[in-house]
Amino acid sequence: MSQSMTSAANTGSASDRLQALNLALPELADNPYYVHHRTVGSSIYISGQLPYQDGWLQGQGVVGRDVELESARSLARHAVLNCLAAAVQAVGDLDRVRIVQMLVFVASTPDFGEQSKVANAASELLIEVLGENGRHARTAIGVAGLPLNSPVEIQMVCTAVQG
Repeated sequence: MSQSMTSAANTGSASDRLQALNLALPELADNPYYVHHRTVGSSIYISGQLPYQDGWLQGQGVVGRDVELESARSLARHAVLNCLAAAVQAVGDLDRVRIVQMLVFVASTPDFGEQSKVANAASELLIEVLGENGRHARTAIGVAGLPLNSPVEIQMVCTAVQG
């Protein structure tokens, strides 16, 4: 991670940093089968989020066969924005979100082996936007397939910090 990313994460509010990146949190569509988040005690469990933007899945296929690494990284950034939107639904303000753990699932060929590079794009965005509250424990896993043939799905556990 670059020094400029670290120093940028220490200025202004998380919402200001998100806006400075020309990004916005999406509106999450309701789903009749699950909720986007569930709070238990001080933990907020974020349902697996796909790389949707404006209601459209931004990519399909298997990383290492149909999807290039850089495209997968971009898709991971979209998915983590959806996770942040769910976290804000739970706590009310982006500055109150602290990421505890992130699980990144990458639909990939058996020989791909760079799932962590896909996950790094999401981790970098979290740290850019949330600063120290964006640092997290993480697992990146290669899987045979994901819902709707999505290349990436991200699940998170968060907590609310006092504002």
